[in-house]
Amino acid sequence: MQKQYLEVGKIVGTHGIRGEMRVECWANSPDFLKTFKTLYLDEGMTAIAVSCRPHKNIALMTAKGIGSIEEADKLRGKILYIDRRDVKLDEGEHFVQDIIGLKVTDADNGTVYGVVRDVLKTGSNDVYEMKAENGKLGSKLYYIPVIPDILDRFDFDLGAVYIHPMKGLFDDED
Repeated sequence: MQKQYLEVGKIVGTHGIRGEMRVECWANSPDFLKTFKTLYLDEGMTAIAVSCRPHKNIALMTAKGIGSIEEADKLRGKILYIDRRDVKLDEGEHFVQDIIGLKVTDADNGTVYGVVRDVLKTGSNDVYEMKAENGKLGSKLYYIPVIPDILDRFDFDLGAVYIHPMKGLFDDED
């Protein structure tokens, strides 16, 4: 089941004296946050009206009702969330949080190799970090390049990502 509220960043500090906050953005870019007028604290329990602007590799955020450095500092360490209904993804795009936890499954024979633990951004393509849960593979970590030759499809209802493993991905074959 997909979560309604998705983590997008963390308040890591203050900026200036008027309550602006420094946000470590967990999306592709700090620009992503400026598209939202509402972010949430505590997994959707508290909505805050915000405006954000990118600043170097972070976002600077102001929130309604937060007008001083002292008020802003009380939110340091808080995780920020978006409501997935507020986001329109392009075809083929998925939230990283939806991919983590999927069973990595052979598209041809149904063998389950393990579970996606993380999605690594490498520049050219993403890489799925998979923790093996198949007795033959032990309990090692494997790194699966997300390229068209390997990735087949996602089935979020079944909690699986289907792949065509290339020779040598899970064994020592050439």
